[in-house]
Amino acid sequence: MRHRLLALSLALPLLTLTGHTHADEGMWMPSQLPDIARQLKAAGFKGRPSDLAELAKPPMNAVVKVGGASGAFVSGDGLVLTNHHVAFGVIQYNAKPERDLIRDGYIAADRGAELPANPDYRVLVTTGFDRITDRILEGARGKQGREYYDAVDSATKAAVAECEREAGYRCSVANMYYGTDFYLVRQLELRDVRLVYAPPNDIGNYGGEVDNFVWPRHAGDFTLLRAYVGKDGKPADYAPDNVPYVSPAHLQVSTRNVKEGDFAMLAGYPGVTFRHRMASEFANQIDWQLPSRVALYQGMIDTIESASAKDEAARVSYAAQVKSLKNTLKRAQGELDGLRRSDAAKVRRDDETAMMTWLDKQADATAIKADIAAAQVVLDRGAATRERDQLLGVIASQSQLLNSALTVQRLAHERGKPDAQRESGYQQRDEVLITGKLKQVQRRYSPAVEKALLTDLLTQYQALPAVQHVAEFDAVFGTTPAQLKAKLDAMYAGTRLGDEAQRLSAMQADHAALGASDDTLLKAAAALMPAVLRLEDESKVSAGELLRLRPAYMKGLIAFRQSQGRAVYPDANSTLRVSYGRISAMDPRDGVHYQPLTTVQGIVEKHTGAEPFNAPRPLLDAIAKGDFGSTAEPSLGNSSKGAQTVDFLTNLDTTGGNSGSPVLDAQGKLIALNFDSNWEAVSASWMFDPRYKRAIHVDMRYMRWLMAKVYPAPHLLREMNLPAE
Repeated sequence: MRHRLLALSLALPLLTLTGHTHADEGMWMPSQLPDIARQLKAAGFKGRPSDLAELAKPPMNAVVKVGGASGAFVSGDGLVLTNHHVAFGVIQYNAKPERDLIRDGYIAADRGAELPANPDYRVLVTTGFDRITDRILEGARGKQGREYYDAVDSATKAAVAECEREAGYRCSVANMYYGTDFYLVRQLELRDVRLVYAPPNDIGNYGGEVDNFVWPRHAGDFTLLRAYVGKDGKPADYAPDNVPYVSPAHLQVSTRNVKEGDFAMLAGYPGVTFRHRMASEFANQIDWQLPSRVALYQGMIDTIESASAKDEAARVSYAAQVKSLKNTLKRAQGELDGLRRSDAAKVRRDDETAMMTWLDKQADATAIKADIAAAQVVLDRGAATRERDQLLGVIASQSQLLNSALTVQRLAHERGKPDAQRESGYQQRDEVLITGKLKQVQRRYSPAVEKALLTDLLTQYQALPAVQHVAEFDAVFGTTPAQLKAKLDAMYAGTRLGDEAQRLSAMQADHAALGASDDTLLKAAAALMPAVLRLEDESKVSAGELLRLRPAYMKGLIAFRQSQGRAVYPDANSTLRVSYGRISAMDPRDGVHYQPLTTVQGIVEKHTGAEPFNAPRPLLDAIAKGDFGSTAEPSLGNSSKGAQTVDFLTNLDTTGGNSGSPVLDAQGKLIALNFDSNWEAVSASWMFDPRYKRAIHVDMRYMRWLMAKVYPAPHLLREMNLPAE
């Protein structure tokens, strides 16, 4: 039997569901849920697990991907519920100094008053999820390195192109178990998304960064959007006469009370987890990656805030970027603290050592261990330039104009190839998204702030050892602080890319026209492009080898854990997953107990009158009045009226990307909206520790109360089939 386990290909139903798992652990693919029906029923689920297995059928097709995170339809007319912080870019896009929607919030009086989102904002509805492993790997077998990468990449692009022949769909190929299995994901791409209801920032983000990843929490982190389509019912760009999308299914917001111990189930699109990575990667994460990320992101935040301190327009322009940077920073610090607290490096190392010892006793172990050793060589080679690679990545991703220049130069380069051979992200299918991105640059850009940010990052690059330097970057930006200042000043003084029309014109230009341009930033990007392509080629060699070699590690890991009766679910990869558990208290430290529900009394207790604890006057007045009506929790509070809940804790397994995920009760009704994890659980993307893992959710009773009593929107409550009182 042992020989058979190791010789098997990783057929998911066999090797992922054989062992035992805790009810609070696991990000399951919906197709796996019927196989764990007994665990689901034991945890308290009252429905049929088989009803959850199909992504294109209710209730799973009510769960959508929203702006890189999650959300859910809550009416048949395309009304989407997600987090305030997930929709923050939409709110910011529509905010102006004279109409500060971030500060004041927004309620559309009717559908004609709903505001268009930024052009690249999307709602994606999954309609297909099919295993295509043999198709993806057929041309890669027997190849190595870059050839292996290219074969998988070519097969992936072909599958995506075939899938997207029908207009209005966005397709992708999901890699499961690190190159072992592949699934074709088909999603309806809704491009006209509008802002419907957003509470003021001092409700949606109450507590700000002070409370981020912290319990107890008192944030009303929710926003309502609406997806629109053309009059023919098909996805379309924004147009005033578009009509609301008719949702294939929607979730019903619950009107019942919930309490500690109640069943809870979450469905959403978690981003990436790394629980099945090698022990050396755990050590690298703890010893270098997270400490360096903390320092890097803190520096970027300090630079942006300092450069925009005396410019209100710049502060508004960079609000979303700063919010994202602060979230990443705090997450990195929390992840580092959590992994150290759980002694994750040792736990993973001991587990891997035991696995390798077990493998020594199995047939066919020699080939598996050889691949594992070869993968380690690739990882060690990548560590030699990790500082440089991290810096160059954020220089591109955290800039606006420089990023735009690099984008249009790369697009012109890729257009010289057949579409199927273009780099992913620069194919014809991507040009609408690129256009949307370029259109909104000026709303997120200030020349003084961008120059300050690049000065900080490039100064760090200049300080790297000479062996990590790149000739083209040295030529464009100089090798000393004085040269860097002079070159950046000239570069930004001589560019016209700050104008939207110029950016869009450059996007349409061919390689020759861009080469003839005298725009200083376009010229700089052209000079950098050979290095960008060369470094990318080098990374693809390593990526191809890891894609080829990692399945051996997964094969050994799954067989070993199966021998111990332990289940292995796929690491998260932005595909729809389900986790389940209960509303749960927590004892994080000696003498400290976390109650699982918070109430509006905590808002009053935290209120200081200054951000981030500046509760709006209408909210404070409503709390003082104590008119909670049907949303009150009778078991809490000091009066017969009960108390108004705000947020609650569960032991659900979540990570980044699960923001906005609907939380359902045992009957499948919507009881909460996920928005955060507790500080002790941020490290769960690498290691699940049931002692500390909790997820933080907005109680739907708080949303209902706000929309009924504080910032009323009775028309939206009626649309969601909820009482407007």
